[in-house]
Amino acid sequence: MNTEGKILVHCDLDAFFAAVETLHSGLDPSVPLIIGADPKGGRGRGIVSTCNYAARAYGVRSAMPISEAWRRCPASPAGPATYVRGSYRLYSRASKRVMAVLREAGGPFEQASIDEAYLDVTEATGGDWDQALALCEQMQRNIEEVTGLTASFGLGPTRILAKMGSEERKPQGLFRLMPGDALEFFVGRSLREVPGIGPATATAMQEWGVQTVDEAYDLGELALARMVGERFAGWLMAVVEERTSDDVSVLRSRKSIGKETTFERDQRDEEQVLEHLLALVDQVMARATELGVVGRLGEVKIRYQGFDTRTHRRSIPVAMDDSTVFRSLASKLFATSLERERPVRLVGFRLGDLEDPPTRQVTLQRFESASSETVHGREDGPEGLD
Repeated sequence: MNTEGKILVHCDLDAFFAAVETLHSGLDPSVPLIIGADPKGGRGRGIVSTCNYAARAYGVRSAMPISEAWRRCPASPAGPATYVRGSYRLYSRASKRVMAVLREAGGPFEQASIDEAYLDVTEATGGDWDQALALCEQMQRNIEEVTGLTASFGLGPTRILAKMGSEERKPQGLFRLMPGDALEFFVGRSLREVPGIGPATATAMQEWGVQTVDEAYDLGELALARMVGERFAGWLMAVVEERTSDDVSVLRSRKSIGKETTFERDQRDEEQVLEHLLALVDQVMARATELGVVGRLGEVKIRYQGFDTRTHRRSIPVAMDDSTVFRSLASKLFATSLERERPVRLVGFRLGDLEDPPTRQVTLQRFESASSETVHGREDGPEGLD
């Protein structure tokens, strides 16, 4: 069965961090497992990185304050949960093994995060959707045999539809959305299920009495634009009509790479904060090398006591993945921007303006005159559209 258009696959590893911890430490998957900051008996700072399905039954979710997770599901002796800090190296090794399995399918491949990837299998399957389904079944088996982990797969003609498909039958699910089937797929489906629709937009539409995607679509673009703006209205129409992106590439979903650390106690020791910052730079640049990308923008993030957040940015003339360059850049931004009388709660580093590797490098001296920018306040941006 040949069909015009692309066949995209989205692979999403099931409760990845928790699954890796369970396998590595021989844990019981029926026991709630919560990964994140040290809960300190419910008084901890920081957030939940992720949790297993057993913990989710208690209402624990990613990005939840760790103190709230403890209130809902404490550890022994008050409750059943196991709390762990997590190990990036452990997760990275497992992720690399999974991604190696996925790359064997051939064709364009994009690792969107440590636990998810997009594949364009159009050429590998000759445009045959039945072959594509069989290929995903084989990849599922291979991932489990090689790593012991399970993964869910979604197939669709666009990135959004493939991604939504991978969520449809978790865990270890497989869902195929054929071209032309999107409108039926969206009947009765909550707006919040669509990647790119955040709580603010969904709430605004609900205030107009629109609860589901098909209700929004039936209104038409002009009526919908009066509620939430022309840009969003046009985008939602494109989602349902299967006109959103079908591109798969390394830089498609990754605009930047970043890492940050929240200190157990607000820090006044400038050298210790800088030491943590430079370690984060090394981790970010190692990740850039792993992904095969380079960047022009270096950004240092400092959160002070009271959650006042400042970001300080500088660009270099040519994109690079040289850790030495960005360590120097980060050190200078930190030295010139730190408000030394204020305790530091969090420090972070982000590499932005990502590109494919350039054909030449630059020297450290060349970015002395590069542009720089300081941003005050919170960094919350608009909801992203795919």
